[in-house]
Amino acid sequence: MMQRWGALVVRQAVVVLLVGLALTALAGVVGAGVEDRLSAGGFDDPSSESARELDLERATFGNRSVDAVVIFTAPAGESATSPAVAAEISETLADVPAGTIASAATYADTGDPGQLSTDRRSTAVYVSFEGSTQNDYVEAFRRLRPAVEQSTLDVALAGPYAVYSDVNEQTKADLLRAELLSAPIVLLLSLLIFRSVVAALLPVLVGVIAVLGARAVVSGLNQVVDVSIFAPNIITLLGLGLAVDYALFVVSRYREELALRPGDTAHALRRTLDTAGRTVAFSGLTVAAAMSSLLVFPQTFLKSIGYGGIAAVLIAMVAALTVLPAALALLGTRVDAGRLPFLRASEAPGEGDGRWAALARAVMRRPVAVAAVVVVVLLALASPLLGVRWGSVDYRVLPADTDAHRASELLNDEFGPERSIANVLVRDAGPAAVQDYAAALGEVPRVLDVRPVAAEGRTTLLRVAWEGNSQTDASQDVVRALRAVDAPAGSQALVGGLSADTLDLASSIRSHLPAMALIVVGVMLVLLFWAFGSVVLPLKAIAMNALSITASFGVVTWIFSDGHLAGLLGFTPQGFLDLTNPIVMLAVLFGLSMDYEVFLLSRVREQWDATGDNERAVETGVQKTGRIITSAALLLAVVIGAFATSGVVFMKMMGIGMLVAILIDATVVRALLVPATMKLLGRWNWWAPAPMARWWSRYGLREEGRSEDDARPRGSGEDADSAEPVAAGH
Repeated sequence: MMQRWGALVVRQAVVVLLVGLALTALAGVVGAGVEDRLSAGGFDDPSSESARELDLERATFGNRSVDAVVIFTAPAGESATSPAVAAEISETLADVPAGTIASAATYADTGDPGQLSTDRRSTAVYVSFEGSTQNDYVEAFRRLRPAVEQSTLDVALAGPYAVYSDVNEQTKADLLRAELLSAPIVLLLSLLIFRSVVAALLPVLVGVIAVLGARAVVSGLNQVVDVSIFAPNIITLLGLGLAVDYALFVVSRYREELALRPGDTAHALRRTLDTAGRTVAFSGLTVAAAMSSLLVFPQTFLKSIGYGGIAAVLIAMVAALTVLPAALALLGTRVDAGRLPFLRASEAPGEGDGRWAALARAVMRRPVAVAAVVVVVLLALASPLLGVRWGSVDYRVLPADTDAHRASELLNDEFGPERSIANVLVRDAGPAAVQDYAAALGEVPRVLDVRPVAAEGRTTLLRVAWEGNSQTDASQDVVRALRAVDAPAGSQALVGGLSADTLDLASSIRSHLPAMALIVVGVMLVLLFWAFGSVVLPLKAIAMNALSITASFGVVTWIFSDGHLAGLLGFTPQGFLDLTNPIVMLAVLFGLSMDYEVFLLSRVREQWDATGDNERAVETGVQKTGRIITSAALLLAVVIGAFATSGVVFMKMMGIGMLVAILIDATVVRALLVPATMKLLGRWNWWAPAPMARWWSRYGLREEGRSEDDARPRGSGEDADSAEPVAAGH
């Protein structure tokens, strides 16, 4: 099929290229400004207790959650409780546009000493917004901020939507910076890798198509379902990164084929698509399948990363198999135009006695020692993961100089110890029963205060406060204890709030993680068998990928949970890892790791089919792909590394974690662990049960034009009952 597609592209190159560029231009228009239309938040499970509490609370009382905290500070020497200050606060709140505030609780309303600073100069007003969705509340905060900043008093804004608002603005700025930082470096490195201007521009072309196309897809999806503000980040990360990888694979193979038959561009392009093109198609489907595993989670944030990742990967794949071959067909030998004379030619990728082949031979001389050392080192890197603690988003994900971070620190420093709050909704209970229940809640260790907030018929909303940050283990223990208190007879009690959100998020992720693992592992096993006709290689690939990913998680834990290198990297340690980040990293990294695995094993398989010599196949495969995989990893590392400069901690964590994993996978795993394990397994690398081997010989992915005899599995016919391993396809 790929050869036929290559022949079609050669014949219709101009049409394919023009259609591709026209669609890209249209996508650029559709996806323009998509960040302004996407959703904030999206970390909750709609079926969780905390989400159900919030829904019932809003349906009964309207919104009573503390969405923002407005901190008013009086002039020096004046108290925040003075009549003049109180009047200014009331006037400021009255000037907020209608439809913004559902309720505003001042110190004058509640008498809560926690709303006064220790020097009594500052007071905190708890604001609940009008609306029913997170987007409504984000818009309400945007109206609130300029209104209260008109006050003659000093004003600071804290609370969940102050954090969300600053995270959204920081994310958009970080995305632009990542694109501006990575694009020129990718172009420069492409020049060094390809050693010609024209060839170096092709990966950038595919990257632009992938990013613009995926942004348009997400913009369209946003009309049907909620899509998180973080989707464009994964689009840039995966779209640009994989587009560069795929273009590198295709262009490198095209130049290799062109060198074998100079001037015969049609043959070179057909061979390129039949080999590198199949690898790109298979890799794209594999990465997309890994990203699809995020769709099993109910959280909008994780689904959105899945949407963006799938769109970016598939469009990068399609562009690498359509627009790129069309451009190569039109360029012909001019793909090497603009050669840089000061760069010497690289080692030919097809040589069997190059540096990469020598490394593979050295590894295969001592496979047990090499494998043992690599595994021990990777497990040592992974060891900090044993002590990991989990949490969710709070103000510390923001840089220390952002408004919400400074305001939150002001609350913690000036208003006494930091407090956390849980809302408890009690249904079908009378006043006396609610009073007894509130007293029982007050007996829970660490609880400081329980007070009624609203009542409607036989439904009451209580607010429970205790000292400590909402994301600590101790706060989550308080929520567990509150939920363990028996509700009044015949009634129902639901506990919500930030700590409850985190507890429920952890429970939701744990319950959906097996389904994600089943999808990722199942799809990888099926696709890798379809590609290589072996049941051993897929299992080995999954084990090695899991090892390298776990090592990167250990590094991330050491840095972001334990707080090492915080000053150097410019972030405030939270003492835990965000619960959703490892899930995203797991999906992305499994897909990206398979990208290099497929590319390497495709070349090894070619040589195995040609010679039946396992060691020669491994050393030749490593030699032919070593430079290209290293170059691809370097380019991808630049794109991913740009996200490590993000001011938002969980984006920085994702960037650094994936950067570490990609570098480990492309160097230590592919250059050392793969040759060592393939040497140890020998012919068992290619083993499959006889029926599966026969199926693969008929339906498996392999180069077109091979005869049926060439593809006949050793497990068929007279070899079917042999004790030797059945090697599919040879």
